[in-house]
Amino acid sequence: MKYDFSNLSIVAVNPEEKKAAEILKEELQIRTGAAPEVTDRATGKAVILRTDTADELPNKDSYKLTMDEDTLEILAKGIRGFMFGIGYFLRKTEYKGGKITVIKDLSGLYVPDKRIRGHQLGYRGTPNTYDAWSYDDYFRYYKDMMFFGCNTCEHIPYEKGVSNRNRLMKYDEEEFLVEASRLADELDMDVSLWFPNCEKTLEEAVERRKKLFARVPRIDAVFPPGGDPGDFEAEEFVKRAIAFSKVLKESHPNAEMWPSAQRPKHILSWGTDFIDEMEKLPNEIDGVITGPNRAFPMHELRTLLPSKYPIRFYPDITHNVRCEYPVHWPYDDWHYALASTLSRESVNPRPKEYEMIHRLTRRYVVGGVSYSEGVNDDLNKMVWSNMDFFPDVTIRESIEDYARLFFPGVPTDLIVDGIMGFEHNWVGDPVDNPGIEATLKIWQGLMRDYPALMENWRFVMHLFRAECDAIVRRRRIFELELIDSALYTLERQGVEAALKVLETDFDEDYKALREHLEVLGEKLFNLIGMQLDVERYGNNGWERGATLDTIDLPITDRVWLINKFRHSLTLPEDERAGFIERVINRNKVAPDEYYYSLAEHGFDVLGVRQEGEFYINFQGDRPNNLGVMPMSMLKVFDNLTFKCKLGGFSENTDYKLRITFKSEKYPIFNHHYIRANGVTIYEGPQFGGETDEQFDKELLAPGFESATYLIPASVFKNGCLELEFGEPHMGVMLSEFWIIKA
Repeated sequence: MKYDFSNLSIVAVNPEEKKAAEILKEELQIRTGAAPEVTDRATGKAVILRTDTADELPNKDSYKLTMDEDTLEILAKGIRGFMFGIGYFLRKTEYKGGKITVIKDLSGLYVPDKRIRGHQLGYRGTPNTYDAWSYDDYFRYYKDMMFFGCNTCEHIPYEKGVSNRNRLMKYDEEEFLVEASRLADELDMDVSLWFPNCEKTLEEAVERRKKLFARVPRIDAVFPPGGDPGDFEAEEFVKRAIAFSKVLKESHPNAEMWPSAQRPKHILSWGTDFIDEMEKLPNEIDGVITGPNRAFPMHELRTLLPSKYPIRFYPDITHNVRCEYPVHWPYDDWHYALASTLSRESVNPRPKEYEMIHRLTRRYVVGGVSYSEGVNDDLNKMVWSNMDFFPDVTIRESIEDYARLFFPGVPTDLIVDGIMGFEHNWVGDPVDNPGIEATLKIWQGLMRDYPALMENWRFVMHLFRAECDAIVRRRRIFELELIDSALYTLERQGVEAALKVLETDFDEDYKALREHLEVLGEKLFNLIGMQLDVERYGNNGWERGATLDTIDLPITDRVWLINKFRHSLTLPEDERAGFIERVINRNKVAPDEYYYSLAEHGFDVLGVRQEGEFYINFQGDRPNNLGVMPMSMLKVFDNLTFKCKLGGFSENTDYKLRITFKSEKYPIFNHHYIRANGVTIYEGPQFGGETDEQFDKELLAPGFESATYLIPASVFKNGCLELEFGEPHMGVMLSEFWIIKA
């Protein structure tokens, strides 16, 4: 049953209620064009704000809604609870033609599942959005997040003790921090500080923090990361956290100290040493955070850490590749065409994936404050906060709330289907995914039917993403067809004719869509300060969501082939044919041989799950990827071991195994090994084996090298082979391999 709450008034008596009433009044005016009256007595339809003076609620994060056909009462202990209650009301309300409709009876007691529910909003030079914001922008975003149950914002002081301002920043970082803390306190929002250890001496670090803590009006928690950045041994790190806690409580007696169990990469024993220090049970530490570059998986950390210390999660919901939770975690199999062009911080609604991650982790933690570098993850923030408050909420309900709250007057189902379409857009090769075009059609239809949405930054941002996905798909289809045509032409008319085919320009429809992406990029910068390229909009770097700088990067071998074909024309004629043959047959093998590329083939064909928490060092979104490498090299697997099970080899035949490695060697590690069916083929310094300088120069990209090892016929078992490559300390970094007859 739906309820008509049009022409409502807002009832408020005491100052906290009146503060909340003004916020609700503003929100309703935005949605209806009319400001409701704020009064001290209900007449007709009304939202009544009532302060809990009889301890009906268990804590200040809870609220109670009581509703009938004419009134909705929001009971809360103060402004924080009122913000949550108002947000729930707005999320369950539809607006059309000035009419206000509540979609169901909202009566009930609402108590959050997690006590810490927040997001990092660091005002510094690296984010793709926040650095361009004003105080008003931050205050607006505080309210948006609180409407989804968020109770914590996390800020960042000078990272190395000095300012790192860019041309977009209006304020000094620490002057901003003081005001941002005050604004959060207006809404009774907790303030956490991500405050890394960058000072050389403990005395210097303590003195810096003492001065800063005294300046900031509200601090509820301090988070010194153990690594990323941070290079101290665990004993020194914990010693510093204890010292920082003492000085923190001088100016903020109730503030808490939460060091993180993030390991500096070069200190292998750091995790064990950290647990040893925590087993001393220092009272100055209130809990432990876990996040990227963690010392232990979540379950293991909770098992090892004394129960005295709760765990706060630091989930990375902002990144897509080279991160803790890459797209399609734990498989990390995002197609290279999308990863190359959309890169690490593109607009990335991933609600179903984060629902899975939330359910895997939530039983170990008391909540979390996410890692974020801008509004590219806006949907993820709201969904995550909603799950922290309501752990069993469905993803569709969360996105319906998002649609009603931020797209008032627009059909909810269209927004929901458009947003959920984005995750489906990123499944498999975009060539094989017609859903990309269906998702684009939804957003383009909304642009046509609701032109006012072009002033709504969330709409423009999602339209931008829909157009990006379609551009990648259409370009990849076009270029793969060109390559087929060029290879056919090469065989019949030669290199120059094939080059001409490969250099065919895009059609006008594609160019128009690509040009519209530029229009949207400018619009987003003007609306929300979103920096979609480096030169014009001041983005910190290509990896920080500069999608307009990466969208045109190679997604097929077209540019690589153009470069190789052009190079062939500089060779003596008697060398040209052989070079071209080696290029076009680079990955071809006989039926009883084998070629594998992580980028082209993924993990499933290997016949075995990889062990441990591997890392994919993706190469394709780097600005220097302008045809210097074939697509087959774009994904670099980084793990202690690599394993596969293969069959179909000829009997009584010696083979050679050629592996393409990333050229990063560590002389202290002397146990790089290759094993075939349990037989050690090689063990020693990285990488061993035979080198092939001509192959590496012609067919590998800079920064890579190959090594070739003999696999004797006696090793094979009825044409089958189990391979394992590894190194017990630093592991292996490889992108592809061949098994070819010797």
